[in-house]
Amino acid sequence: MKKTLARWFDGDVGYSFRNSPVAIAAAVIAFACVFSSLFAGWVSPHNPFDLTTLVMDHSRLAPSLAGHAVPESQGGGVRKYLLGTDDQGRDILSAVIYGARISLVVGVVSVIFSMLIGVLLGLLAGFRGGWTDTVLMRLCDVMLSFPPILVALLIAGVGRALFPNAQDSVAFGVLIASITLTGWVQYARTVRGSTMVERGKEYVQAARVTGVAPLRIMRRHVLPNVMGPVLVLATIQVATAIITEATLSFLGVGAPPTSPSLGTLIRVGNDYLFSGEWWITVFPGLMLVLIALSVNLLGDWLRDALNPRLR
Repeated sequence: MKKTLARWFDGDVGYSFRNSPVAIAAAVIAFACVFSSLFAGWVSPHNPFDLTTLVMDHSRLAPSLAGHAVPESQGGGVRKYLLGTDDQGRDILSAVIYGARISLVVGVVSVIFSMLIGVLLGLLAGFRGGWTDTVLMRLCDVMLSFPPILVALLIAGVGRALFPNAQDSVAFGVLIASITLTGWVQYARTVRGSTMVERGKEYVQAARVTGVAPLRIMRRHVLPNVMGPVLVLATIQVATAIITEATLSFLGVGAPPTSPSLGTLIRVGNDYLFSGEWWITVFPGLMLVLIALSVNLLGDWLRDALNPRLR
C-alpha cells in the first residue's frame, strides 16, 4: 500500500497535484468537511438531535461570532453558540456538521450505485453493439427526459402509498434511488463511447483470436482502459448528487426532519430568513457551497491530470 501511494505521489498525477495550489486548497477543504462529518460525534460541540439537551428558550439565538451569548436569565451562563441556534434551539454548527454527513453519505452512495449500473450497461452496449446497443441507448434517452426531482416525487408518492407508517425510514431510500435512476446515464454513455474505441484495437482482437471469452475480455482488458473518464465523471457527479439531495430535501421529499441534511436545514431557515434570523439558512448554505465547490475543483484537476494531451 505504501509503495502504491509513493508511486502515485511520484508519478504524473502526484506531480500535477503538488504543483496545483487550487487542487491542494480544494483537497484540504474537502478533507476537513469529510473528516468533521464522519467524526461528528467528536468534532461537534453539541448533539443537535439529542432531545434531552435542547432548550426552547435558546431558540433562534444569534451567532456568538457577533458577540452574543446565552444570558443568565435564560439559564445559559457563559454558554455560547458559535453559529447561533435554529427554531428548536439546536446549535447550528453541530447541525451543519451532522447534516453534512447525511448529504455526503447520500451523495456518495448514489454515485457509487449510478457508476456500477452505468459502467455495466455502457460496457455491454459498446462491446456487443447491434440491438443491445440500440435498446440501451434508447433507454438512456428515456431516462434523460425525467429529472431527478420528478422521479423522487414519483417514488415518494408510491412509497408513502405502500408504506404509510414508514415515511421516515424510506426517505433515504427515496433519495438514493431517485438520484441513482437518473445519474447512471452519463456513465453509460461515457463508457459506451470509450468501449467502442477499445474493442477495435489489436489487443482485443488478439484476445478474441486466442479464444478468450467475451465476458473476460470486457472485465480484464476493456474495463481498466475505460475507467479514467469514469473516475473523473464520478468525482464531479458527487457534487451534483449532493446538490440534488439538498434540492430534494429543501422541497420536503428528502431527509426527514428528525435527521435533517443540509437541504432540510436550509428549508427550515428559509421560514425565518425575512424575520432577521439569517444564520439558520446562511451557514448550512455556505457548507453546501464549500463541499460542492471543493469537489468540483478536484474533479476539474483530476480531468486535466489524467488527460495525456495536457502533460
